[in-house]
Amino acid sequence: MNGSAVRERLSPRRLGGLTGIAALLAVWALLAALHVAGGTVPGPWQVLHTMYTDGWALYGPNFEITAKGALQGFVWGNTLAIVLAVLVVLIPPIEMLVTQLAILSYCTPLLALGPIILVVFGGRTPTVFLAAMYCFFPTMVGTVSGLRSADRTSLDLIRAYGGGRWERLRRVQLISALPNTLAALKIAAPSAVLGAIIGEYLGGVDSGIGVALTAAQTAYNVPRTWGMALAAAALAGLGYALVALVARVALPWARAEA
Repeated sequence: MNGSAVRERLSPRRLGGLTGIAALLAVWALLAALHVAGGTVPGPWQVLHTMYTDGWALYGPNFEITAKGALQGFVWGNTLAIVLAVLVVLIPPIEMLVTQLAILSYCTPLLALGPIILVVFGGRTPTVFLAAMYCFFPTMVGTVSGLRSADRTSLDLIRAYGGGRWERLRRVQLISALPNTLAALKIAAPSAVLGAIIGEYLGGVDSGIGVALTAAQTAYNVPRTWGMALAAAALAGLGYALVALVARVALPWARAEA
């Protein structure tokens, strides 16, 4: 292993991440040892042992179902957000309407909308709907900001050669929007998981991390409850990591600058 590889492995960012995880585990173990909150905080090893005992038979199907719902919501919510952001740039008069729609989606108590969606559509629709709603606002705001961050000189050059809004969008603004849009998608990925789990909490489905988490809470199986919470966190982290990987591949210049 050469010196540059060692420095990469021991970079301050990586060391800081490992130190943070170690500190978090230490605090968790301490809280469990002190029987904080009436002993409702199980130790890390107890939770891991319960997860191992439950095995893939419990976590695998629930993990897969929630991941599918989150992915569908991620695709629908972000597609709508990006399309509307592009329309705002192409048709400026609709900006106020689209902005109000985005703010409404962000401020509306989605737990109140979920039961309505469940009654109207049934099945897993609330899961996908809430996942999409949780994605919509950050992606739209990030994409609009990115589209408007395009270099003015490049836009003026396209305009000078007779290019219209579409040409400026296609040749300059879409490329300029990539960093902001991908950064927003990193936020949207864990948000989609959160929305999917909340949708499962509302009922109407018989599987998923949210359903298993509710069942563990009802049975007062504290280690399993924490295990399901860790599974949800792992799924959210996986979504973030996948989008981050796409961003590194799509934006090699940003990686070089870092």
